[in-house]
Amino acid sequence: MTYPVIKPKNNRKYQICTCCVMDTSDEDITFDANGVCMRCNEYKERIEPEWNHGKGHEKELHELIKAIKKSGEGKKYDCILGLSGGLDSSYMLHLAVKEWGLRPFVFHIDAGWNLPVAEENIKRMTKKLGVKLHIKHMDRKEMMEMQLAWFRTGLEMLDAPQDHAFIALIDKYSVKLGVKYILNGYNICTEIIADPASWERCSGPTGDGTYIRDVVKKHCNVPIKEYIYTSGLKHKFINPYIKGIKTVKPLNYVEFTRKSMMKTLSEEYGYVPYGQKHFEDLITKFLEGWWQPTRFGHDIRRAQLSSLVVTGQLSRDEALEILEKPPLTEEESKKLFREVAKRLQISEDELMKYHNMPECTEKFRSQEKFYNLGIKVYETLGLEKRIRK
Repeated sequence: MTYPVIKPKNNRKYQICTCCVMDTSDEDITFDANGVCMRCNEYKERIEPEWNHGKGHEKELHELIKAIKKSGEGKKYDCILGLSGGLDSSYMLHLAVKEWGLRPFVFHIDAGWNLPVAEENIKRMTKKLGVKLHIKHMDRKEMMEMQLAWFRTGLEMLDAPQDHAFIALIDKYSVKLGVKYILNGYNICTEIIADPASWERCSGPTGDGTYIRDVVKKHCNVPIKEYIYTSGLKHKFINPYIKGIKTVKPLNYVEFTRKSMMKTLSEEYGYVPYGQKHFEDLITKFLEGWWQPTRFGHDIRRAQLSSLVVTGQLSRDEALEILEKPPLTEEESKKLFREVAKRLQISEDELMKYHNMPECTEKFRSQEKFYNLGIKVYETLGLEKRIRK
């Protein structure tokens, strides 16, 4: 259960950005003459000037909240908010209800991997804010089989079944409730640098039902009947441009830091920190804390910490110091390994077999070209605020 040093698949000499902590574990990374990576340069040139660390967006925020409230007149809810129990969605719920006076339809997906810390945080917040929590319990047997299907592929990004279900439910609820605004917790402050595309080889876009269905067809051993799908066409075109359902990211209009978010939630709701980003979910904690580093040599903390470094919340030296230690201890890794095998109802030997199998070279049907085109258009229009290279 150790963390071996895995050599990159290319023959490039190791290099790390002189500004952030992204390195050549991303096969596509490029550096300028000063050793600064393309992400840092893009942040300085495209993102920071307009974002300005959330300052100066009071008018935009006011107009957005006004529009949301107007669209919800005569309705029970004026927006939709997916609550994972993580820091970003929790802080957005706090602002939406307590600071902005919105009436969100708050929903949570239980895919069978919740950790107690997430459930307790959700319970404390919704109770104190007086909002009803709508929980969608996914079919456990189907989710188990779908999760196993992704393990069987040899792909790196194995969170797709629950991630796609989240997007599909947003599409379903927005149409069913007639709500025109979806509050998305993405924010530049803590998430500006996305996981490298080179870590997602052979995978399709998370919201792409074509990709999800193809993996299910090829690798599920039992029929999947209850699972809900969506599509890129529906999520990216029909709902926003035909039905007028807008996905907005209001946290980008607010000045805050990760530290101030945590302080507010802790003082207001007794919110309990859960460590690394995404560690509120057992399977994600296992995948990002042990599986990806040991199987692929990729440490997702590089993107997470680099986001904090470029936005001035953490020094590069502090980030490097954090990276000197593995995400999980040996004992934590072993415990999670046993628990994941148990929940998937497979032996630990079988789970290790998936860990040691060749990386995926299989091609799956997807609408990736459509998604990539959409991202380029959004960037051109100034609507895409994430560095996705």
